[in-house]
Amino acid sequence: MTHARTAQDDESPVEIGHGLAIKDVAEATGLAAGTIRMWEQRYDFPVPRRTASGYRRYSTADVETLKTVVALRQRGLSVPAAIARARDTGGPSDRPSIYAAVAGSDPSARPQTLRKSTLIALSRAIEHEALARAAGPILVGAFQRTPFYRDVEPRYSRIAGQADAAFVFADFDEVRHEQGRPSEIPIDPQDALGNEWAVIVDSPGYAACLLAWEIPGDTQPGGPHDLGRRYESLWTVDPEVTRRATHVAARLAGRADPAYGARLEELLHDRPMAVEQPAPALTSLTNRVVAYLEEA
Repeated sequence: MTHARTAQDDESPVEIGHGLAIKDVAEATGLAAGTIRMWEQRYDFPVPRRTASGYRRYSTADVETLKTVVALRQRGLSVPAAIARARDTGGPSDRPSIYAAVAGSDPSARPQTLRKSTLIALSRAIEHEALARAAGPILVGAFQRTPFYRDVEPRYSRIAGQADAAFVFADFDEVRHEQGRPSEIPIDPQDALGNEWAVIVDSPGYAACLLAWEIPGDTQPGGPHDLGRRYESLWTVDPEVTRRATHVAARLAGRADPAYGARLEELLHDRPMAVEQPAPALTSLTNRVVAYLEEA
């Protein structure tokens, strides 16, 4: 949990300590100090060192990473995607976000802003296609809140019955594994994944994933305007991108249940991907269709 502090707090002359104050970082990167604080609170980035009195202090490495984020933003990447790519110094297990890991690795990704109602329709289409076409899939879902998952649990259990593995993320109380049902993996609502939507189907005959990051707003989950909540979204039927999303999800599941995560990694090792490579225009065309639906 980050501490709410003011610019005056960060630049107090009482305890300078080693490292750069936020005003120095702002001058070096061109970012407003308020933007740096907002990214820390919203994306857990950057992660400054705290002095004994709680003042933020940044390293030169933090400055260089922030400069990279700024450059990636100028190339059109979203904030979470730019942060994910800039601080990517290891494997996907270092990333707390499925959305950011995929968006940050694909420069051709073109996110769309979609309503929750549209995401529900796309999710349902992917899930029904999985029931019709996917043999032995790996199924992943991210639902933010447990009641949202309970609404579709019967359909997910049907897919799980024919799946090699099925697991879902939400704010569950505990890890739960039950035969014939998706494994339930708890997440902290404060984690990046607690702000995300995901439907991933990865099988040798069919691949699709829909990933989305909720745009902060005044609409409350489950409230009267719940279906109007907005998400920065991307979707694809590309087998390689879908497999990357599956790997990230498996590693995140391993944070809550290391033994289960290891089993998922073993399952993914040398697992064949969907044999049909989709035409690049397919996703682009469908994105246009979805955009027109949003405008309707």
